[in-house]
Amino acid sequence: MNALAAQIAPLAAERSGPLYRRLEEALREALRRDVLKPNDALPPERDLAADLSVSRITVRKALDRLVKDGLLTRRQGAGTFVAGRVEKQFAKLSSFSEDMAARGRAIRSEWLTRTSGAVTPQEALTLGLGPGTPVYRFARVRYADDVALALEYATIAGFALPSEQAVDTSLYAALEAHGTRPVRALQRLRAVLFDAQQAELLGIAPGDPGLYIERRASLADGRVIEATQSWYRGDAYDFVAELDTRG
Repeated sequence: MNALAAQIAPLAAERSGPLYRRLEEALREALRRDVLKPNDALPPERDLAADLSVSRITVRKALDRLVKDGLLTRRQGAGTFVAGRVEKQFAKLSSFSEDMAARGRAIRSEWLTRTSGAVTPQEALTLGLGPGTPVYRFARVRYADDVALALEYATIAGFALPSEQAVDTSLYAALEAHGTRPVRALQRLRAVLFDAQQAELLGIAPGDPGLYIERRASLADGRVIEATQSWYRGDAYDFVAELDTRG
């Protein structure tokens, strides 16, 4: 019996209910006790099933629930791993896609809206644009390793892109391709609780904690081209800022 199975077998035996739920709760307890640590690889499902004397279907159902909750991730061709918290550096102006790619995570987006139109009064104030100026609006759920991690709503000045269809996976990659990637940004962060609609999009419970970020980004010549509002899952992200007294 492998070390993980030896740890979780007694935990599962203490519980009642369907076998896959008992295994799921035992794995959750192992995560809470740090028996399983971020980025640890789990044994193959067939090995866990054999060591615990249960079917592979039971193991798969238990793992599926933990993957859905973002506690585990599956990596194509590599296996199942404990999800690692993502550290986001405030000192570097980077995109979600770049942050995830740097950690070897598989990235995708689920588009909610991708439209163009005339700037609203609030957008005009934020972006410093005149009435009637065209803008592009992008709203999507951001995934890493098939786990929904963030909601992102961005408004981009119309001169920065040829059309809303220019953005595929990465907004900043599209802006860079057209010579309009921002070079500086002002960001504001605060703790929030997810409402029911947001929670449904992220597959979490209403009232779960999150991190809200407003970003206002500009070009080297000072023109503001991006206003983004993002909601990040609080159980998946740590935001890090390096401080220096040397001015």
